[in-house]
Amino acid sequence: MDGFLLATPDGVLRTSGTRAAFDSAAAASSALRSGTADLIVGALPFDPRRRAALVAPEQALHTAGAWRPAALPELPEVRIVSEIPSAAEHVARVTKLVELLNDPAQPMRKVVAARSLLAEARAPLDAEVVAAHLVTGHPRAAVYAVDLTPAGRPGETLLGATPETLISRHGRTVTLRPLAGTAPRLADPAADAERARDLLASTKNRDEHAYVIDWIRELLGPVCTGLSIPDGPELLATPEVWHLATPIRGELRDPATTALDLAVLLHPTPAVCGTPTDLALDAIAELEGDRGFYGGAVGWCDAAGDGDWFVAIRCAELAADARTLRAYGGGGIVAASDPATELRETTAKLRTFLGGLHCAIPE
Repeated sequence: MDGFLLATPDGVLRTSGTRAAFDSAAAASSALRSGTADLIVGALPFDPRRRAALVAPEQALHTAGAWRPAALPELPEVRIVSEIPSAAEHVARVTKLVELLNDPAQPMRKVVAARSLLAEARAPLDAEVVAAHLVTGHPRAAVYAVDLTPAGRPGETLLGATPETLISRHGRTVTLRPLAGTAPRLADPAADAERARDLLASTKNRDEHAYVIDWIRELLGPVCTGLSIPDGPELLATPEVWHLATPIRGELRDPATTALDLAVLLHPTPAVCGTPTDLALDAIAELEGDRGFYGGAVGWCDAAGDGDWFVAIRCAELAADARTLRAYGGGGIVAASDPATELRETTAKLRTFLGGLHCAIPE
């Protein structure tokens, strides 16, 4: 895909062409501040030490309202060809992490463990068509398609439908809605409602959520005034899972702080990485290797500093052949985590993307 697409319930941003490409947020921010770029779009990698995929586009079209695709072409058959790691290996990995987190001498309190499914399509996938299927199935999500060429990955595309806002900045107002604490949905309405209530009351999940909120409060406090953070989380539903969510709002102390600055400040949050961040990043790199753009951030920032950035979850990376894709799902591991439950959580999350492609997922 040559360009950028971000479709939210409030509006759609499409861009095409490249005036300049940036493989770091610092270089993109410099272009905005110097006036050589009036808009930056793209994606930040999960690991901030790796290359970003950011561009100043040649053309941009921002339309109000939700994207309602006029047509929904049929997708080619997509099938799973491998699990990375296998389900059993993921359970064993989580088991070891739980043992580590229960060690009183271990300073790490949470780490996000992820697994991925490698899939192949019978014919090339059109990124725009995939995005159309995702937005139809998840109209309240932020659906995105990002060209990863600036990160040294020509022809590759990041695709997803995320429920999580990393940060929005419009004028001096800053809003975000971090998610942490998850439970798979159930088909029976009564059982599903009970599961939601159990999630909201779960000490384990509320503790996991609190790590994220405390971390955000610490980082945003110096840059925002009137920071409004509810005392406890609320429930947020997607078709596949329940989440614990906390809406947060504040006012910038310095109007020169841009949406991209704030995204860099907050990313990666404990919701996708862990805490302390540096220890969790190292643990993930050792266990999983390079996550690429899964768990990264997708969004835009203009010359006024306004912009929206979303956490790059419920996603996959589509290879340059347009047929091979790798979809990701993860979950926050704390001392009280149950490995089998964590496996089921990743499966439920993987259904957001792969279910949009009508692809069967191994249980």
